[in-house]
Amino acid sequence: MLRACLAALAGQTRPPDEVIVVDNGSRDDSAAVALAAGARVVTQPRRGIWPATAAGFDAARGELLARLDADSVPPSDWLARVEERMARTDAPTAVTGPGRFYGGTAFTRWVARYLYIGGYFWAIGILLGHPPLFGSNYALRADAWRELRGIVHRDRADVHDDLDLAWWLRPGMSVAYEPTLVVEVSARPFDSWAALGRRLRMAFHTLAVEWREWPALARRAEHREAARDAAADAGDQAVA
Repeated sequence: MLRACLAALAGQTRPPDEVIVVDNGSRDDSAAVALAAGARVVTQPRRGIWPATAAGFDAARGELLARLDADSVPPSDWLARVEERMARTDAPTAVTGPGRFYGGTAFTRWVARYLYIGGYFWAIGILLGHPPLFGSNYALRADAWRELRGIVHRDRADVHDDLDLAWWLRPGMSVAYEPTLVVEVSARPFDSWAALGRRLRMAFHTLAVEWREWPALARRAEHREAARDAAADAGDQAVA
């Protein structure tokens, strides 16, 4: 899966400026596969998806941080479309899109697409007041990461990194959801109800962590106030 992901990145119409693979305690030849593909390998001994993601973001030198999982297979125009969307006049802080699942059975692919990811975008979008991020398919501005890296729960392995990052976006930061920005993702985590249950339990645990520290209603109120202030400032500038 990592080979397929790196091959897809090598075939991008807009080549990546760098490719970073985080070795988060692998016991196979993943690091060797990454090095053979020309990637820079960063080692993060603290196990967990958030520590690994944060290590990669910290190491990156670009102004746009494009995030994939090892089993993601982006289309050849993925980076070009990400860059184009981030360059539009609304200048979103991040851009994200859905996944099209491969492998498994037709039933597990349906569960992954419509119940897990579809439910995630719908329910969490209502809570946040804007689209959440999907960890297998998003990009974030590096200057936003520099502001957020000391706020998010980057050292915790018991929270979903994409939901945590989306929750702690500062007022005035925005997420653009592009439904046609699709990345292929393995359906293997949904091969059993037990595996799906583990993901759902972690999702509800993440929500509990976020809610205790920044309740959803208070969060939405702060974001609305920032949006009103921005609109007022734009109006004043237009008059001037």
